[in-house]
Amino acid sequence: MILDQLNNWQAHAAAHPLFPQAFAWLTSLDASIADGKYPIVGDDLVGGVNRYRTAPYAEKQWEAHRLFGDIQVVLVGEELCGHGPLAGLTVTRAYQSEKDVEKYAPPAKPERMIRLKPGLFAVFLPDDAHQPGVQVVGPIDVIKVVVKFRLG
Repeated sequence: MILDQLNNWQAHAAAHPLFPQAFAWLTSLDASIADGKYPIVGDDLVGGVNRYRTAPYAEKQWEAHRLFGDIQVVLVGEELCGHGPLAGLTVTRAYQSEKDVEKYAPPAKPERMIRLKPGLFAVFLPDDAHQPGVQVVGPIDVIKVVVKFRLG
């Protein structure tokens, strides 16, 4: 996992060849962007914009991916995102190749909770189990962008 300020993305540009295009797109956005999918570089780099309400920890499943990594950016609001290893998690929905996701029950105690708010980004790779959309204090509306980048 990488967690950093969005304006410091260049420090991580060498981590993946599609990062320059991904962050060029991300840094051009504002809250007026419509929900939906946005091809950035064909099927290899795709942005997704979603508006939703955060929820309590126990109501949010964990997830992991195999073919794509995530760059997650909150444009409006803030949320907590659980992060930890896959080992020991209980599968609640087997891997779905068409969505590149496997879902897990939340562990009793997460290894870490990160706070995502405007100006930050988090990168999750296949060995990073993560739990987006957890409320900080109470439920709030969030606008979030997730850029999926193909690995390997």
